[in-house]
Amino acid sequence: MRVEYIRDGLIEEFHDGWFLRYSEPNTDNNYPYYLRSCAKPLQASLLVDYSIELEPEELALCCGSHAGEECHIETARRILKRFGLKESDLKCGVHAPLSRSMQDKMLLRGEKPGAIHNNCSGKHIGFLAICKVKGWDIKTYDSPEHPLQVEIKKKINEICKVKESYPETTDGCGVPILSMPLKNMLIGYRALIENYPQIVDAILKNPYIYGGEDRQDTEIIQKTDNVIAKVGAGGLCIVFDLKSKDGFVIKINDCSMPARRIAVLEMINRLGFGNIEYDNKIKTIQGKVVGNIRVALE
Repeated sequence: MRVEYIRDGLIEEFHDGWFLRYSEPNTDNNYPYYLRSCAKPLQASLLVDYSIELEPEELALCCGSHAGEECHIETARRILKRFGLKESDLKCGVHAPLSRSMQDKMLLRGEKPGAIHNNCSGKHIGFLAICKVKGWDIKTYDSPEHPLQVEIKKKINEICKVKESYPETTDGCGVPILSMPLKNMLIGYRALIENYPQIVDAILKNPYIYGGEDRQDTEIIQKTDNVIAKVGAGGLCIVFDLKSKDGFVIKINDCSMPARRIAVLEMINRLGFGNIEYDNKIKTIQGKVVGNIRVALE
């Protein structure tokens, strides 16, 4: 796959990547990529396995990469309170909310961001809830040797049908993350759709809690019928159409988020999963159209 930025017939910028469709697994290059945040709904399957009591919007928060808006923070704090947890228990680190409007609000209020504003705090809160229910140590839940992380690794490899050993690393939020070929990611999402209707339903009914302002997965869910999506760092995105149970994964090699967005929306439309309008025009500051962005499949 290549996303090309074209002005007057000249390709002045391009972003190469991989496109793999679930129904065409034999076209995979079998090179492993880290799951990054695309792992979150798979990791959240343990919440269902262990019968952790969560409202649908709370489960959606644990599955997504939220923008740190007030609705996300309120939901996060509600889960923490129910399980007797504190914000200081979170080990995901601190960054400003992904939401620009929330950043502005906090600036005007003189507020500083905390770990709860981290886009991964929902996942970490889910991890902590599991530890509380299972009686596991909450101070070391981010360690690869912790029972939680051992179970997560086992679960993801099982659901994605990973038979070989691939590299593992520490994700941006401080917890272990696995790598695998793209086809195995799609296998895992197909299994999630078939075996975890609670997760699918929570995501579909709470797309804004799942992501939020300017989050591409939220946009996709809101503008289609019965399509779920999850973006991940490194130019990764997984999309599944619940009607056909077919889906695809896109990985942009240079990790360009704008290129990923165009590629994902274009393939949703080409495959008939939806009909999402988007602007593929290159414009000057004054708004004059001087080129276009094209998605080419090799």
